Amino acid sequence: MREAGRVVARTLHAVREAAEPGIPLAELDAIAARCIKEAGARSSFLHYHPNWSPTPYPATICVSVNEAVVHGIPTGRVLQEGDVVSVDCGAELGGYHGDAAITFAVGAADKEAQRLMDVTRTALERAIEQARPGGRMGDISYAVMRTARDAGYGVLQGCGGHGIGTRMHEEPDVPNTGRPGRGLKLREGLTIAIEPMFHEGGRDDAEVLPDGWTIVTADGSRAAHFEHTVAITADGPVVLTLP
Repeated sequence: MREAGRVVARTLHAVREAAEPGIPLAELDAIAARCIKEAGARSSFLHYHPNWSPTPYPATICVSVNEAVVHGIPTGRVLQEGDVVSVDCGAELGGYHGDAAITFAVGAADKEAQRLMDVTRTALERAIEQARPGGRMGDISYAVMRTARDAGYGVLQGCGGHGIGTRMHEEPDVPNTGRPGRGLKLREGLTIAIEPMFHEGGRDDAEVLPDGWTIVTADGSRAAHFEHTVAITADGPVVLTLP
């Protein structure tokens, strides 16, 4: 899983480096496809078909811009200065998966966008710290929720992390809302994807676009999404999606 995670990390870095005003989202997807193929891996997302979607996912990565929170399909849309872009990437290597996401601004970020990104990244860091044997899933979820609430951000209902291993999506669910000391007891060897998704608006609901995949904020506010694949070990949490 660490090797698959490194492929994901390198791919996200390549996409981030290429993202600039004027580049189509589809070109970012092509860059990701080349990175994953050159590593001898395959995309975890391409042709993925969960039971809630009418069609398989048609691209290598998810690219969600501004009010799009997650599952954005990289089309011919061209990036603009100041866009807030979330890129989610999954790769399978040797039968195991890695999954991670980053959010960044194209060009210069305004103060509000930078704060949104900083707080969402902080929530991920705080949640990872709770991923220890003997803890509860609610400890992870509460760390995410409390960070959002303290900053005045919304947390979309129904969106969160998941178990990961020989399949990209496994049990257990890793919600972004919860109560400390509640839920599944965390054990050594469990591998999970933790992924806070915050948005600037006050409503916590979302809408799915007609493409059947892209989830956008109901109030049109901008969103940020950060994710890492994490192993729970006796020595504490180990992030598997770092370079």
